[in-house]
Amino acid sequence: MTDFIKVENLVFDYIKSEDESTFRAIDDVSFTVERKFHSDHRTEWLGKIHAGKDINGLLVPTAGKIYVDGLDSADPENIWEVRQRVAMVFQNPDNQIVSSVVEDDVAFGPENLGVDPKEIRKRVDEALKSVEMYEFRRKAPHLLSGGQKQRVGIARAYCNEPLVMLLDEPFGHLDAQTRYLMQDELTRIWQAEKRTVFL
Repeated sequence: MTDFIKVENLVFDYIKSEDESTFRAIDDVSFTVERKFHSDHRTEWLGKIHAGKDINGLLVPTAGKIYVDGLDSADPENIWEVRQRVAMVFQNPDNQIVSSVVEDDVAFGPENLGVDPKEIRKRVDEALKSVEMYEFRRKAPHLLSGGQKQRVGIARAYCNEPLVMLLDEPFGHLDAQTRYLMQDELTRIWQAEKRTVFL
């Protein structure tokens, strides 16, 4: 087994815009996530690490190191390689909409990676069906509810076929019943495809 994600002595300080003081959100955290995909693999829901945006390379640590599949996530030359391996779904679904049509929004990532159009069509349809949004594929995202937008965000991340998906409180816009259904569905998807989920 190998360490797919390795976090070493991670420190992250937020700078407050009003007075430029700092707030330490992560203080000397270390952990590893092994690549241990085998027949009895179970999805591990890892909570409260506060390091998702650092792992994905959206934020650069104040101190410490994060390696994804051996790549330093703070190195600008590695950023696209890291993000192909680690997808992120944001807490606020409005922060992740990039297109005026749902299916185009979901296809955005694979298109930018140069995936064959027939494969993109297949991935988009599967991703939207998996989150029960296929019937909305030709709708404008801004007309959807918050929960529906969040489902589209999850479908977009899934469509890129990452090895790891980081979910930043993804169920906050969903009612309780839908929240449980979505968690069960994500568990099923990621177990079947032997992927890792950070929640």
